[in-house]
Amino acid sequence: MSALFVMWNRQIKEYTRNKQRLIVSLVQPLLFLIAFGFGLGNLFESSGSGNYIQYLLPGIVGMTIMMNSMMGGMGLIWDKKFGFLKETLVAPVSRTSLLFGRCLGVTTTSIFQGLVVLFLGYFMGFRITNWGIFPIAILFMTLIGLLFSLIGTTLASIFDDMQSFPSVMNFLMMPMMFISEAFFSTENFPSILQFLVKINPFNYSVNLLRFSLSGIETNVSLAISIVGVLIILIGILGTWFFNKMES
Repeated sequence: MSALFVMWNRQIKEYTRNKQRLIVSLVQPLLFLIAFGFGLGNLFESSGSGNYIQYLLPGIVGMTIMMNSMMGGMGLIWDKKFGFLKETLVAPVSRTSLLFGRCLGVTTTSIFQGLVVLFLGYFMGFRITNWGIFPIAILFMTLIGLLFSLIGTTLASIFDDMQSFPSVMNFLMMPMMFISEAFFSTENFPSILQFLVKINPFNYSVNLLRFSLSGIETNVSLAISIVGVLIILIGILGTWFFNKMES
């Protein structure tokens, strides 16, 4: 049995054994969905911009996947504290497999949570515009989950403090969420914020989901290229940090 599968399976088992984790992790996306959906929905539609839920929900799904993927790095810090990481690092297996096994496990659980949010969005009026490309949406969710789980796990390989890691993650996630088109259009942002939107990987992630779920056009090739290149670069960086960790 490969190390990659073992680490993936371990993340899945940890997730399925903790039912409270699923419930708690859905609270924030649902609050965003309700607050923005009912709070800004009428303004969005009265301006002639269409159905706001169709615009908003892919952003909420992307937010759910990003947050759970990045916070998945917390498991690595727990493993450092309680000695499991040391046992895996001394095993005669590739540390790249250990890294990607962890990240793929976190990605799988994040996709599941994103699908739960997508299902709940149906009760607020969201509808998938083209079921024929829904498998592509799952592929995009996988790429997004892998990218942000790599970011979270790579940063976790540097940290040893369980208290500071969540603060750093929130420091990174909040600007990425709000300086993006996840919740509203950025057309009227000042030029400096427009620049930040263009270099924000989460913005391209949301655009991929919005295209595949709501049928809203975007530059798919550019978005996939940016997400794909970042996965490769951060995967290389994460492997390097993993190789530097002492067993």
